[in-house]
Amino acid sequence: MMICMLTTHIERADLNLLAPLVALLEERQVSRAASRVGLSQPAMSRALQRLRRLLDDPLLVRDPDGFRLSARAEDIHRQLTTLIPLLETLLSPAEFDPRAATQPVNIAGSDYAVHTYGPAIARLIGTQSPDTAVRFHSWRPDGIADQIRRGAVDLGLFGGHAPDDLNVTRLVTEHFKCVVSEGHPLATRSALTLTDYLGLGHVVVDVADGKQPDIDYRLAELGRPRRAVVTVPYHTAALPMLHGTDLVATLPGRFVEAWVTDSELRLLSAPAEIATMPYRMIWHPAFELDRRHQWLRECVRTAVVDHE
Repeated sequence: MMICMLTTHIERADLNLLAPLVALLEERQVSRAASRVGLSQPAMSRALQRLRRLLDDPLLVRDPDGFRLSARAEDIHRQLTTLIPLLETLLSPAEFDPRAATQPVNIAGSDYAVHTYGPAIARLIGTQSPDTAVRFHSWRPDGIADQIRRGAVDLGLFGGHAPDDLNVTRLVTEHFKCVVSEGHPLATRSALTLTDYLGLGHVVVDVADGKQPDIDYRLAELGRPRRAVVTVPYHTAALPMLHGTDLVATLPGRFVEAWVTDSELRLLSAPAEIATMPYRMIWHPAFELDRRHQWLRECVRTAVVDHE
């Protein structure tokens, strides 16, 4: 039995408005949305007006902090989370030649990921696909998983817990290092016990919800949380906070060994209970068999693993 698909509303819509619609709903600001899709600001304003007429809704509503999504726009945004990755797969070429590719690559990760693995990833992609731009994105407040579900990025690099609805593979196992100032009471130690560690004040990197998940969630499971004295948004911001204090920062070893050239800082091994972090690559299952995405995942895997 043949199933007839209804296309009544699609036939009256200009599908060229889909990319501007996604950008407007995610950026919630005309100039940023225009820059994202390569349109001028007047062109994006015209696209917004056409979308408002088509959907019979304002979509973006001004408030004291700028713009917010209307209720209809929020609903459309949720539906696009599923639709966009499927459309990307549907419209991508069956075959993929990286030498002829021009579509930018979008990778999300923390400053640790970009500093530590970004150069190798960019070099390898540039070697294999010279016309492909590599764009690294910082984590959004709503999380790396939602960036992937919305199709805002191709894949993410992270050390947190894996959502069940996304594909994940482990790349490397990272070892944590504790960083203290030269004058710290425990600076001469080679490693910290958990008791020593929990007796200190901590500089915490806000990786997710004000915590470093692979440290703080494990400590919570043990019923022994640490005391956050200073919380910073980036790994690089943690180090200057340590000078002249008795605080400790716990950072990935590959990252911190490249940054700590300062004779006033000391590196110690982290307690065994939080010593390691599985570092992963995460992507939407809609792209599992996509040739371009398979090539990208292999580039990232090779660059990260070879970095060891």
